[in-house]
Amino acid sequence: MRLVQVMVPTGKRKAVLRTLDEEGVDYAVSEETSGRDFVAVVTFPVPKEAVEPVLARLRDAGVERDAYTVVVAAETVASKRFDKLQKEYEEEDENGDRIAREELASKAASLAPSVPTFVIMTIISAVVATAGLLLDSPAVVVGSMVIAPLVGPAMSASVGTVVDDDQMFARGIRLQVFGGVLAVGSAALFALLLRESGAVPLSTAEVLSVPEVDERLAPDVLSLVIALGAGAAGAISLSSGVSTALVGVMIAAALIPPTAVVGIGIAWGSPEAVVGSAILVLVNILSINFVAIGVLWQQGYRPEHWIRRDEARRAALYRIAIIGIGLLVLSSFLGTVTYTTYRNAGFQSDAQEAIEGVLADTDAQLLSMDVRYDSGPLQEPARVVVTVGYDPWSDPPEVKDELTQRVNAVAPDPLSPWGTDRIAVEVRYVAVAE
Repeated sequence: MRLVQVMVPTGKRKAVLRTLDEEGVDYAVSEETSGRDFVAVVTFPVPKEAVEPVLARLRDAGVERDAYTVVVAAETVASKRFDKLQKEYEEEDENGDRIAREELASKAASLAPSVPTFVIMTIISAVVATAGLLLDSPAVVVGSMVIAPLVGPAMSASVGTVVDDDQMFARGIRLQVFGGVLAVGSAALFALLLRESGAVPLSTAEVLSVPEVDERLAPDVLSLVIALGAGAAGAISLSSGVSTALVGVMIAAALIPPTAVVGIGIAWGSPEAVVGSAILVLVNILSINFVAIGVLWQQGYRPEHWIRRDEARRAALYRIAIIGIGLLVLSSFLGTVTYTTYRNAGFQSDAQEAIEGVLADTDAQLLSMDVRYDSGPLQEPARVVVTVGYDPWSDPPEVKDELTQRVNAVAPDPLSPWGTDRIAVEVRYVAVAE
């Protein structure tokens, strides 16, 4: 529920009060004595779903659009008329449990912090995420998400689109672009400092094999689902008036860790890591904005002036189309990675079957098989390490050449230019006494 205060212009007092009576709204009137062009201040409680239509009726009655208006949350309202009014709007509401357009715009603007605060929090978040990734600590990575100020810019751009506020839209876009570049730069500088100082004495291959880093090098379509869910949750939580703090963590989960991986890839000189994680960042940013605009538009948010609605519709459709095209192009990479993952799983099964077939003609047995992948974003198979157990009272079987031939016979063709045409096979022998 909301408590609304509205300044009543001179000569409009009777029309305003009659409108509130017709709407079945309880109100209190105070005299306005500042000497301006207002005669009274009217205060009234309404359900949050009723704020927008009641304000629209008051403007029709003569209340100026830019007149002093305050909408605040009310904890408790004891009134029979209010209960009746609430039931009416619950029955008539077609757009779900959503707040008024004016309140939505105000909340979205308040979510985007001032530039100094945004810069400081983004740098801290990127540095903490980089440390958490290199430490392989999910808890630290989650902590970096909590302090990331990313929900505000994304929601500001989306709200600015649907309510035709170009200034809010532009500020949201600028903060998103600036925040992404700032996060990558901060992560890269911090990671480079760790590398040059010897605080993290790892090679490029060792850094990229850290599980928290490795899982963001080759993102698949599930990453797209996370970003789409984050955008939808952000728009719904904002439009329903509930806290966006936890949703902000989800949005940060889609953006902060991959930007930190981009910085790590730059610091360790790995273009493959930069490409894969950078694509993930771009896909997530586009997905969040794409679905947030769609959700807010579907919920019925439109510009205040009806003559601007066609223009706003065209702008929203244009922006959705541009974002959708970019998302479709970048998502093809995620689809390729997903297909590669599926294909690699099939290759592991076929390779194991081929190896066991070769060893079946000997007295040796397969102890383990480990498939090593290249450092490219598609992570295609490059080496197969086979551990063979043999009788210590006999010589180990010479099966390397045949294993290499059989493994490469079932190997898939490389999808990327840096994929290897031939998979190396390494055979390790272990004496096994039964």
